[in-house]
Amino acid sequence: MPELLAAAGLAGFIYGISPGPAVLALLGLSADRGRGAATRFVSGLLAGDALWALLALVAILGAQTIGSLVFDLLGLVCGAYLLRLGWGALRARPRAEGAAPAIPRPLLRGLAFGLTNPKGYPVAVATFAALLSSRSSLLHWGLLPALVLAAVVGSFLAYGILVLFCGMAPMRRLYRRHEVWINRASGLLFIGFALHALAQALPGLAAAWR
Repeated sequence: MPELLAAAGLAGFIYGISPGPAVLALLGLSADRGRGAATRFVSGLLAGDALWALLALVAILGAQTIGSLVFDLLGLVCGAYLLRLGWGALRARPRAEGAAPAIPRPLLRGLAFGLTNPKGYPVAVATFAALLSSRSSLLHWGLLPALVLAAVVGSFLAYGILVLFCGMAPMRRLYRRHEVWINRASGLLFIGFALHALAQALPGLAAAWR
């Protein structure tokens, strides 16, 4: 049990700290409004992390009984949405002088962002599978609540580090100075996530179609 919980916590930490739409939004919010708003934003994100961790663990635990079709469809939707986000980020333009921050209600926007984060499912499945596969014989449904809780604690620690780092004055100045290029680089990253998600989902969907 301690090894499984540690692995789930590490998976949650890696999921939370890995670059993606939420980290990009956190950078922008920290630059605009500081650590207080960033903290409220990531508090909302944790609800989404719990959802994606739950779905990832259900996919791993139930692969033999539930089948993969529903999860392949979810991966397809996530991948398509990531492509859309990535294309939009690649076309980013400088914000008008004095424009309002992009996230005016940090807690509610963090909640909405976390629950709809398209990075969530494919990255969560890949991370949890990599860290728990060597212990798959020990996994069972009774462990699901404890594993989800451990993953959320890991994400919480990751977000604490990100809020501390992103709220530093040099980081805020760097983001403001290079906001457009950071957005465009993140767009390439989103497209990479999208292609990975589609590569994981399409073979299973093609097999089901046949």
